[in-house]
Amino acid sequence: MNVLKYKNYIGSVEFSDEDDCLFGKILFLPNNTLISYEGSTISELRKDFEAAVDDYIERCKELGLAPQKSFSGSMNVRISPSVHAKVAEGAASEGISINAFIKEAIDQRLATIGL
Repeated sequence: MNVLKYKNYIGSVEFSDEDDCLFGKILFLPNNTLISYEGSTISELRKDFEAAVDDYIERCKELGLAPQKSFSGSMNVRISPSVHAKVAEGAASEGISINAFIKEAIDQRLATIGL
């Protein structure tokens, strides 16, 4: 999937054959937050995406609200109890927290795919 990135927000890039335009929305926001944008070219789409992000941040500031973020840095991961036990054992054997153990594993995996 092609995406746009700006100020830690990620936006989709989609095409409407019916309207002959590009459009998208900011991804990974809470369900009650929808920010969309459009354009005829990729340059126009990117410009409208960035303006939408800036407008959203400014509007939140005017209202005294904290802008919703695409990612909070916290997530729940569901794993089997046996894997959970292995992770806890591995973390303990390395003298680190379960969180640090999982973060390191994710960092290593992302590095192998070039992210």
